Amino acid sequence: MFHVVDVELTPNPHALKFVLNEKILRFESRQFTSVEQAGDDPLAKAIFEIPGIQSIFYMDRFITIEKAPDTDWGMIQRPFVTILARFDKSQLPPEAEPVFSEELSDSLMSSINQVLNTKVRPALAHDGGGLEVLGLTGFTLRVRYQGACGSCPSAINGTLHAIESVLKREVNPAIEVITG
Repeated sequence: MFHVVDVELTPNPHALKFVLNEKILRFESRQFTSVEQAGDDPLAKAIFEIPGIQSIFYMDRFITIEKAPDTDWGMIQRPFVTILARFDKSQLPPEAEPVFSEELSDSLMSSINQVLNTKVRPALAHDGGGLEVLGLTGFTLRVRYQGACGSCPSAINGTLHAIESVLKREVNPAIEVITG
């Protein structure tokens, strides 16, 4: 049984990060922007039943919920806590074990992932978000923000520039980071 041990503000004014008492996932992160997209994920489907939910992102020990601008958090928090208290982790679809493709074993991608995993993703997770790598073409890295970062105004320019800067400094000065 899950329960919320802390609620943290995020840079996105319409998203809150709910820190849980135990890990919900070990390897993956999951993001949904609609009940249809949630598919066979019973936790996300149950959360989407709460009116005003726009997106759900969860990984490790937290769930980030983004609400509609005209929805009050008071209408979301109590039903959300009730859903968590009744939810059994065994109901979740199984996680895929991490698989490393040839692309990921490539030295450049390996170096990029090391920096992302040690410096970027922990900072984004602190703010209730995440980062998915969509691909690497030459020195152009395509990424997608997850959770609170997905619609946060500062993620579009400031954070993207900061990620690119750290990768240029620590991996290769030719790296360009784009969303897409």
